[in-house]
Amino acid sequence: MDPCAFVRLTVDQLLLKLPAVPRPSSGAAGVHPSTSPCFCTLHLHDQPSSLARTAPLPLANACFPHGSGGPVVLSLDAAAVQRLAGRPAELVVTLHAGKSTGSAGCGGVGARRALGRVRVPVDVARAAAGETVVARDGWVDVGKPASAARAQIHMLVRAEPDPRYVFQFGGEPECGPVVYQVPGGGAGGGQRQPVFTCRFSAGRRAAMTRSLTSESSMARSPSRKLRSWLNNLHGDGGDARARRDQRKGWMVTIHDLSGSPVAAASMVTPFVPSPGSGRVSRANPGAWLILQPTAAGASSWKPWARLEAWRERGAVDALGYRLELVFDSGPVECAVPIAESSISAKRGGQFVIDPATFPEGATGGAWPFPGGFVMGSTVEGEGKASRPTVQVGVQHVACMGDVAVFVALSAAVDLCMDACKLFSHRLRKELCQDQDD
Repeated sequence: MDPCAFVRLTVDQLLLKLPAVPRPSSGAAGVHPSTSPCFCTLHLHDQPSSLARTAPLPLANACFPHGSGGPVVLSLDAAAVQRLAGRPAELVVTLHAGKSTGSAGCGGVGARRALGRVRVPVDVARAAAGETVVARDGWVDVGKPASAARAQIHMLVRAEPDPRYVFQFGGEPECGPVVYQVPGGGAGGGQRQPVFTCRFSAGRRAAMTRSLTSESSMARSPSRKLRSWLNNLHGDGGDARARRDQRKGWMVTIHDLSGSPVAAASMVTPFVPSPGSGRVSRANPGAWLILQPTAAGASSWKPWARLEAWRERGAVDALGYRLELVFDSGPVECAVPIAESSISAKRGGQFVIDPATFPEGATGGAWPFPGGFVMGSTVEGEGKASRPTVQVGVQHVACMGDVAVFVALSAAVDLCMDACKLFSHRLRKELCQDQDD
């Protein structure tokens, strides 16, 4: 397989040093940087503003409650790397005093004040060629050189190669598309090659569902929690109203080009509306199991991960999700969380597994994947045709079976946008068919 040349830009060790200025009097209005939280926005010049990131700026030599949230990561895909060939990229860091999110308070817009801007050139071509490049490590002056009282920002800016395999669904997952590999040169660098086929089932008792519970080696002596998941694969039929008020029995099977199933995603907990509401709540999420074949072959399966999803409430309408790796060791079953976030229901976004975006220590132990970026997948907003693009870090792929589980996971995430659709809205016909009726 031919990977695409991505570059990972990491900004770490952010710290702000402010010049000594008089504190405001008790009646003074506005924002004073030494008494207010500070933050910065980071983006690459000539890159879309949607790729910008925000990070807190703790003050040097001060007990400041808003500590750094860890490294900030920006990714350059193969197309961006090609555009920057022959010239350095420019990282733009803009410093602000005030709150970075939510309401600016009674002061409105005036409650946030720009403190200055720093530009750091980054040699992306060297990083794409396989070299780790340190573009900046230390203090940088902010503001005009003639100014005697200038702020300073400390940062470590590092660019490193981050090659990824890229795959794209030829259509919506529920329509049974072919999955293609995007060549190493990017979308325009060669012809896409078919690698998998995707099959969707909305039946309550699909043939593969029966094989999962009757032939799986894990199903013969599973843990109590795992047994509950597998039992939920069987639909209980129900009446017409029950079927309208829950979405269940969906399954996606990923096959290689010979027709053998190599991964699957099966809905094990129905997506149902919370009482008195037309939405799937965080307190009662729907769930999928991501499955892979055991050593015995395609007739025997084992869980690899569990994906939960719900519809967030609040100012932003979003799809919330949580992903856990599943391990079964005899009588004890354990799960390790590796991703939890939300995606805009209107605009869509990215589903990502990356240690840089997951709080340190949230797994309860060591990060289960060696290296950096693990997987990313695009998700379209409600009502938009979706052809997910899947990126997988090269270090996490030893064979096509490793890719298949990420492709199945991507399909499940995409279908969660439909499963968590408000129950006052109708689903597309592809999602409502019941192959057993």
